[in-house]
Amino acid sequence: MAYSFHCVQPLSYPKGFLSLSAGCSRSQRSSCLVNASSEIKRDVDLSLQAKIPSLLDSVKWDEKGLAVAIAQNVDTGAILMQGFANRDALSKTLSTGKATFFSRSRSSLWTKGETSMNFINICDIFLDCDRDSIIYLGKPDGPTCHTGAETCYYSSVSDLLGNSEAQQNDLAMSTLYSLESTISKRRAELGELVEGKPSWTKRLLLDDKLLCSKIREEADELCRTLEDDEDKSRTASEMADVLYHSMVLLNLRGVAMEDVLEILRKRFSQSGIDEKRSRKLG
Repeated sequence: MAYSFHCVQPLSYPKGFLSLSAGCSRSQRSSCLVNASSEIKRDVDLSLQAKIPSLLDSVKWDEKGLAVAIAQNVDTGAILMQGFANRDALSKTLSTGKATFFSRSRSSLWTKGETSMNFINICDIFLDCDRDSIIYLGKPDGPTCHTGAETCYYSSVSDLLGNSEAQQNDLAMSTLYSLESTISKRRAELGELVEGKPSWTKRLLLDDKLLCSKIREEADELCRTLEDDEDKSRTASEMADVLYHSMVLLNLRGVAMEDVLEILRKRFSQSGIDEKRSRKLG
């Protein structure tokens, strides 16, 4: 990857930066630090901007000056959409932080969300090994597809081969989100009359005490794999149990896995000690 644009990118302050406030009084020190920080940030921004032309030159644009551009959800990993970008589209994406493409039908730039307001806020950009395709890694403000679906990919080939109509809620999902979807379906079925015993997931959804006891039990068993130096496959199995039961609890609390992953992403650049301190202050 020749370039990486981060939505959370700590500044690298030069050595001696803190001494810039040494000549300020206590009352002036805060403003001195802010002004110095602003000046350094401008220098950093200018340094990055100077590198953009060479980055754009490194992309292997096709004979029409285009490259495939794929938008991916930074938290879920879901492929949101695919379009095309040219130099100007990639440059605008870098400068605005909004996923921008080149419309081949209109022969003009368009920023996803400029009409619907469902922008894709860029966190990072990746080039593939051949430098001829682009990934816009970002956080969508809402549904990406013009149909109102979360992503443009909800047409399963197996369904189409089986002569089934594509459903907008039948999205291409990774294992984690397929599990989350299954748990949601089980909860939606709770009011239906079904013969026989309810599934384990439904039993957990109906019994808070059972669910919480299972989470504690599985968490303890996970810890024991470390304490007793058990096989790695055992650790993976126990972690799967903890994750599954915890996701049932999340469903009951109305919390999506995407919300959890977003919090984790935002903590990447923050120490655990500082994060815990901020929670206490809040």
